[in-house]
Amino acid sequence: MEIGSIIGILFGSFFTVFSIIQAAGNDLDKAATFINGPAIMITIGGTFASTFFGITFKKLMASFAAIRIVFKPPEIDPAEAIDKIVSLAYTARKEGILALEDAVMDMDDEFLQKGIMMIVDGNDQELVKAIMETELAHIDERHGELAATFDFIAAQAPAWGMVGTLIGLILMLLDMNDPSNVGPNMAIALVTTFYGSIIANFLALPIANKMKMISKEELLLKSVMVEGMLSVQNGENPRIIEERLKCFLAPSIRSEVGNYDND
Repeated sequence: MEIGSIIGILFGSFFTVFSIIQAAGNDLDKAATFINGPAIMITIGGTFASTFFGITFKKLMASFAAIRIVFKPPEIDPAEAIDKIVSLAYTARKEGILALEDAVMDMDDEFLQKGIMMIVDGNDQELVKAIMETELAHIDERHGELAATFDFIAAQAPAWGMVGTLIGLILMLLDMNDPSNVGPNMAIALVTTFYGSIIANFLALPIANKMKMISKEELLLKSVMVEGMLSVQNGENPRIIEERLKCFLAPSIRSEVGNYDND
């Protein structure tokens, strides 16, 4: 579970509601002004209408389904991946490349399995590198499309909030004969802008940013794997492979590498 996402949702919700109540002088009737049915419909409804119109249904559903990784991201441990690769390097050095087929079967990483199996099958190193880098590029593209959906929502929500505000202002101008209604009508008109900002800055943009960060970490992990697999295929010394791959890691976690079996 990604504790940061949980904390963000809880803290954001609490402080927003608390600040509204405090600003209203603890007057719940005033605070209730922020709950407005027509404003919710025009902002949320308009935002989703534009999103469905601007993004294909299949990609939109995939993006919504991917929200779960914001709260439960995949296990990404580059240090563990380096240990696996160095262990494979020792196996290849002692028993030969063909022995890697049995060794990789016990691993649950499909990307690593695919690359090692291509090496075991005797494919040229440049071909293995080209295929794995092509897969990396497509993974990056797919992940980018998921995050782009929420960037799109973040752009649409404030715009629809402004549409709601304009509707409210027009209706307010039609009722200018009664000055006592100007203030309340203006407040309701501005609520839609508030909703648009909340959708964009509290929900859509953080989701998009978290997706991009998780994607970046996953691509780093797979880049480490590609570099390591090619080094194993090239017959390099396992210790040299370890030191090379540790360069991908932050200095603070490099000490975690070294839990592999080289017996």
